[in-house]
Amino acid sequence: MAGKFELYQDKSGHYRFRLKAGNGEIIATSEAYNSKASAKNGIESVKKNADSPVVEVDS
Repeated sequence: MAGKFELYQDKSGHYRFRLKAGNGEIIATSEAYNSKASAKNGIESVKKNADSPVVEVDS
């Protein structure tokens, strides 16, 4: 099964999304958004930018 985004409203009334792997494990969570439209834009941004190179950073 492929991963999926879940869009939901939290207890304070803000919108959030989480990205779940195919096995149901949460692998990313969003910040709180004031509107559903803003949360959907956040999902689209993650989708667009997820196909990015991996860069290792020395700590």
